[in-house]
Amino acid sequence: MLGLANKIKLSQIDSAIAGGVDSASDAPVAVSEGLREVLLDLNRAKTLPQRLQVLSRLRPRDLSPDAPNTGEPRTGLSMGEHQALTTAQWHITREAQDELAFKSHRNLAAAYDAGFFDDLITPYRGLSRDSNLRADTSLEKLATLTPVFGKSLGAEATMTAGNSTPLTDGASTVLLASEEWAAAHDLPMLASVVDGEAAAVDFVHGKDGLLMAPAFAVPRLLKRRGLSLEDFDFFEIHEAFAGTVLSTLAAWEDEEFGRTRLGLDGAFGPSTGPG
Repeated sequence: MLGLANKIKLSQIDSAIAGGVDSASDAPVAVSEGLREVLLDLNRAKTLPQRLQVLSRLRPRDLSPDAPNTGEPRTGLSMGEHQALTTAQWHITREAQDELAFKSHRNLAAAYDAGFFDDLITPYRGLSRDSNLRADTSLEKLATLTPVFGKSLGAEATMTAGNSTPLTDGASTVLLASEEWAAAHDLPMLASVVDGEAAAVDFVHGKDGLLMAPAFAVPRLLKRRGLSLEDFDFFEIHEAFAGTVLSTLAAWEDEEFGRTRLGLDGAFGPSTGPG
């Protein structure tokens, strides 16, 4: 989206549609390394004898597919397992995660009931609401769930199915345009893309959490614009786990993190906490 917004800002284009899709229910199945090599060599073989010679290398074990997994290629850990380490690193409590998850479900249910999403979500095959929503959940129900990530951490394992998201499917699009193009097509301007920032984290060799890029990107962005968190009525940290939001807020409120990682005189925060 930022790339297209920049093109519009530079007058290279007038409008564009940005979008994305993710599907975990229909993940691709990979073939084994042995079968992959045979198929590549088979494609390069020119004669029938050459093809038969290549096929003769196949063994029964080569025909076994590799089951889909969500592990990060360099660490082998899933996103949830990575976040479990970060959640423990920042000493985020189970109670705080459950409370944020409860508020998230409650707020989402209220938004649906108020019709907030009526013109934002397109029903698909009868599905018109987020299937992850549990409108009847409670802090008491959330407290009964056992951890599903970071089990090796023992007592520090706090991430459950209730304060984490499951693997799911989704898609979204947004129409971007210059003010002139929108006016010419009688389209109202709903929001403006003013700036953007990206950050990289070293989650393989360093101590940065896999999902902690916002902790670095947001301070840089606001500094460039001469703003602080207090200048905003609302800001969103969008991630899959309550622990991610709370870890980011904890980093912003931490004076050592502010000094050593952000180059500030102290903490980037404070934050008033998620609502």
